[in-house]
Amino acid sequence: MKRLLLHSCCGPCSTAVIDKLLKETDYLIDVYYYNPNIHPEAEYIKRKGEQIKFIKLLNNDRVGFIDADYDPDNYFKQTKGLESEREGGERCSICFDLRLRKTADHAKTNGYDIFGTTLTVSPHKNAVVINQIGQKISKNVGIEYLVADFKKQDGFKKSITLAKDYGLYRQNYCGCVYSINS
Repeated sequence: MKRLLLHSCCGPCSTAVIDKLLKETDYLIDVYYYNPNIHPEAEYIKRKGEQIKFIKLLNNDRVGFIDADYDPDNYFKQTKGLESEREGGERCSICFDLRLRKTADHAKTNGYDIFGTTLTVSPHKNAVVINQIGQKISKNVGIEYLVADFKKQDGFKKSITLAKDYGLYRQNYCGCVYSINS
């Protein structure tokens, strides 16, 4: 079985992605929770708790959880000067790169076969951009990237249903301070 390190942005988004991967692959999946963009810290903690809650409720021995450090200073450093960028612009691309690079580095260092992300399940995220970033990092780090657009085949709608079924808190913004009121 291949070992997949799956970056997750939140529990609700991960539901449909993990469900699909469990049904369609034989991957051993570790969910990697690295989201320095989430603001404020209380929201970060709440989302992380929901991710852990989902994995515990799922109770599948093929799915584990890895908690990466909360590192908002790095996010703010990387996106400095892009505070007024529109949602989906360059700031978001930098944020995707930051999270996927950390995931790939962890995957490579810890003997995973492949890395991927749940980010493409959102209709507000550009899967083409995310996959291009993932493939670029894959070449640089030397580990396979899982190219996917998890919102296809009603993936996002399924994540909403599954989040309700599992009683998960579903946030109403991307996570970064700049998206709170957008």
